[in-house]
Amino acid sequence: MIVCRPGIGERRILQSGYLDEIVGLVGDNWSVRRKTEAQEDLPHPGKQLTIMNTRVIELIAGKKERWPLAGDQFYLDLNLGPDNLPPGTHLSLGSATIVIADMPHLGCEKFARRFGSDALTFVCSELGRSQNFRGVNATVVKRGTVRVNDIVTKLPNPLRPW
Repeated sequence: MIVCRPGIGERRILQSGYLDEIVGLVGDNWSVRRKTEAQEDLPHPGKQLTIMNTRVIELIAGKKERWPLAGDQFYLDLNLGPDNLPPGTHLSLGSATIVIADMPHLGCEKFARRFGSDALTFVCSELGRSQNFRGVNATVVKRGTVRVNDIVTKLPNPLRPW
């Protein structure tokens, strides 16, 4: 699933999207939003995209219609644990390439409000953190189009080839 967040609390489910190195998912509000109205600094580039595992969100949210409430842009049937996707891992999504960031993607009070405190406890548990149940952050390194059901491929890291 691909979800665009054009405004605060807004979600649009997309069949395809365009990833850009500057703005992330085109049409998403990542590049212009701030944590608070008073915050003037730019959004963190390592948090340009957020990805969550489809099996974890299905367990937490149930119906697919509720998945976008988590606030992530991509829901992939992919092991997001650090043994499979350590920071620096490059992934091909459609014709775009992204890199997994080294900062954790953690749950927040909005996640707890939408899915319950038990869900937040689960994703933030020792097991949940060790396997990135809440998901991972990523950055676009090569622009391109991504579509629902595109094959996601791990690429050799140019800094640490296999």
